Amino acid sequence: MTQTPGTSTTTSAPSLSQAEDATPGRPLVSVRGLTKTFGDHRVLKSIDFEVPVGTVTVLIGPSGSGKTTVLRSLNVLETPDTGVIRIGDVEADFSTAVTKRQKKALRAQSGMVFQAHNLFPHMKVLQNVTAGPILVQHRKQADANSDAMQLLRIVGLAEKADQYPYQLSGGQQQRVGIARALAIKPHLILFDEPTSSLDPELVGEVLEAMKGLAAQGWTMVVVTHEIRFAQQVADQVLFMDDGIIVERGTPAQVLTAPSSQRARQFLRRLLDPL
Repeated sequence: MTQTPGTSTTTSAPSLSQAEDATPGRPLVSVRGLTKTFGDHRVLKSIDFEVPVGTVTVLIGPSGSGKTTVLRSLNVLETPDTGVIRIGDVEADFSTAVTKRQKKALRAQSGMVFQAHNLFPHMKVLQNVTAGPILVQHRKQADANSDAMQLLRIVGLAEKADQYPYQLSGGQQQRVGIARALAIKPHLILFDEPTSSLDPELVGEVLEAMKGLAAQGWTMVVVTHEIRFAQQVADQVLFMDDGIIVERGTPAQVLTAPSSQRARQFLRRLLDPL
């Protein structure tokens, strides 16, 4: 495994290191032959895909299809059985022994936004956003605070910096979670159904924040059932079922005119559940 340091700076647009740390002509993310088994159940069956710099990849599919396991493997919250994951210039081959140091280097390339925001309840919003940069990356507090305030402005919550999570709505807490994921200056942002635990009225504000990040050029991999978001924002859509990628292509190809019967069935049930 090799790693090339970046020259990250936090601005209203994505860090330039996203492009600089990726070798020209190569996608930012490459996944080859990814497999994962839990007990007797093979959750992932040789997953292969790439994510170009500055694009949005959306994973859709029924529950249990392996979408979240793919996402957690990219962040090494789950350790694949076999396969190669490369993000930028950091690569790990899980067919061989991967050390804790290698996992840490790969995990550092991405920020993760979960279904539940999981903010620290005893910390104010600003402290939640700066915890990673200060405690993990050992950055100076003044610099971390400055960057965090800029990120909170990006997600529309600068005025909430001195409030505690319990004083925010669910949508606002999730937007703080997005700012927290961005605070470590990742090359890749991972979203695991970030609106699934929200009331319907709060979903829009989180999706708008995500659309804004996509417009700024952040590289994103998103697991979601929000088909309209995928239609409007995704550069590529991967439809998964039973641990494999059944179909891949543009939103128009996969969501409007899917070629597989399984994808057509899934989308019909999702869009017209009655």
